[in-house]
Amino acid sequence: MLQEKILKTIQDNNLIEKNDKIIIGVSGGPDSMCLLDILYCLKESIEFEIAVCHINHGIRKEADSETAYVENYCKQRKIPCFVKRIKVEELAKEKKIGTEEMGRKIRYEFFEETLAKIKANKIATAHTANDNAETVLMNIMRGSAISGLKGIEINRKENINLAGKEKFEITYIRPLRETTRQEVEEYCEQKELQPKIDKSNFENTYTRNKIRNNLIPYLKKEYNPNIIQTINRLSDLAKDDEEYFSKIVAQEYETLKIGENEKEIILDLKRFNTLEKVIKTRILLYTINEVTGTTQGIAKIHLEDIIKLCQNNVGNKYLTPHKNIKIFVKKGKIFITSKVSIRNK
Repeated sequence: MLQEKILKTIQDNNLIEKNDKIIIGVSGGPDSMCLLDILYCLKESIEFEIAVCHINHGIRKEADSETAYVENYCKQRKIPCFVKRIKVEELAKEKKIGTEEMGRKIRYEFFEETLAKIKANKIATAHTANDNAETVLMNIMRGSAISGLKGIEINRKENINLAGKEKFEITYIRPLRETTRQEVEEYCEQKELQPKIDKSNFENTYTRNKIRNNLIPYLKKEYNPNIIQTINRLSDLAKDDEEYFSKIVAQEYETLKIGENEKEIILDLKRFNTLEKVIKTRILLYTINEVTGTTQGIAKIHLEDIIKLCQNNVGNKYLTPHKNIKIFVKKGKIFITSKVSIRNK
């Protein structure tokens, strides 16, 4: 039954097509083993290829047995398996970032490097409906914009540029995005997969674990036993709204843009000032992302300050929301300038 449900998810969202070559991120846990097993079962009927990427983070003593488990599953089924061993904690200290953030960075870099190496075109990760609900709750507590309510996208395209290689497009797919963790565990039991359990998931060290182990069970018990499904419905509605706004913003951006180069985009100030605030905010985020490749570090207060600067239309005034970007108004134009050139590479 779960295989049929996931096949429907794949078909409804055009996640997999004939002749696709897909890399699957596999840790050895229930979610990723369920995803791997189902895609393995479906690959002949849909006619696509699969390969596996597994990272041994070198944190827990069980890591080597998890690696051996994934390698053995793949060997028995003749699935190409790529393994990376790395000391994540040591690297996180060296780079002065959190272990969780470092692990995610390494994971996606490895996926992308392998994709380029074997000429795959998609990366599948085992995010479930539960993961999506957790992400939405995390974003709410961080004070996210509406875009944060859409949670984990079921598919997402991204242009990347690996060192020494031309820029190319990757599609990330999440075939389990509409599947609950309970369904995953039941599938693993029925198929006798015997996945490895990461005991650190039960430790309330990280915010996500606290939401998973404390907040969601509390909400289920005290307020809504179907809280996962309810949050996912909210997520889907937010996604629909976000897609609509994205189309409007992209169209308006092309109308507003009156100049650009590698480090700068220039917008029409007069037209910008006639827009509704909700569109202004999104235009600014869209343009900043076009110039710098990210909107990280751009907070609500920064956007409000930029809008106020544009409304006042005072020459020789500028804002620097963070060290890599400068925004100023001059002669009826908005100049959004990056100090680091990443565009057109």
